Amino acid sequence: MPEDDPERTDLIPRVSDPAFSSASPPLGGTEEKSAKFKAGKHRRAPRKQPLWRELLTLLAIALVLTFLIQNFLGRVYSIPSGSMEHTLHGCTGCTGDRVLVDKLVYDFHDPKPGDVVVFEGPDSWTENEPVPDAPSNGVVRGLQWLGSLIGLAPPNERDFVKRVVAVGGQTVQCCDDKSRVLVDGKPLDEPYIYWQNGGPDARQRFDPVTVPDGTLWVMGDNRSDSCDSRCQGGGGLRGVVPIDKVIGKVRYIVLPPGRWRGVGDHDPQPAAAAALSAPAWQQGAPFGVGLLVAWPTLWLGRRIRWRHR
Repeated sequence: MPEDDPERTDLIPRVSDPAFSSASPPLGGTEEKSAKFKAGKHRRAPRKQPLWRELLTLLAIALVLTFLIQNFLGRVYSIPSGSMEHTLHGCTGCTGDRVLVDKLVYDFHDPKPGDVVVFEGPDSWTENEPVPDAPSNGVVRGLQWLGSLIGLAPPNERDFVKRVVAVGGQTVQCCDDKSRVLVDGKPLDEPYIYWQNGGPDARQRFDPVTVPDGTLWVMGDNRSDSCDSRCQGGGGLRGVVPIDKVIGKVRYIVLPPGRWRGVGDHDPQPAAAAALSAPAWQQGAPFGVGLLVAWPTLWLGRRIRWRHR
């Protein structure tokens, strides 16, 4: 036994011996494994990706995020006409506004009086309108689609933007002796109205209409130059808009830069505001959902950056 032979004890390796520690190969190790072990300390740095590849990656990520945001959270729409002057510009000869539309808010409550909404035209509104021809060139169609995502081109849809004046169950008519619209017999407070022709005339008047449940009565702020629930489909019940046709609520003017601002939703029915308002938890729900979406988005962004490095 080595411990019984004093002349052989110095052959027993000691862990504290620096010469032995530096010379010892890794456990289980042959010279080949030792070489690999040492080479691992000097691994070659990952090669930097070409600039064109980085740009393509960023462009692809941007398009995917744009698609998801535009289809589920919000979208930019162009204002094509002057029916919402002066709230939204779309007049002949002026630079039309591009507006950001919140597509999430009405998942938690229905539109309320005073909301400016974008909606898909119901059949009664579009049955006599010609269907626009789609471009025959595939490249042009693709560019039009990309442009519509960011509001630089009108979407290939028959959409409208108007203000909600009355909701299901309410009776709307025009007008009282001061040319004010009445809802359930009470005049509306509408400071946003613009009379392009200087004031109301006989054409603005319409008989009482009781709005069916699940529908909206909508009107343009430019009352003398807007074909809305008063005249679309012949007016009356054919002029109402089903709630399921509503795309979202107009929140902000995003272009041109000189008109950056929020879009007001002044309630013209102050007496009915409390009854029609959503509970506090529903009003805060969109913000809560936004926070929930923000965390995985941030995590995904960090993972993409880590993988890229």
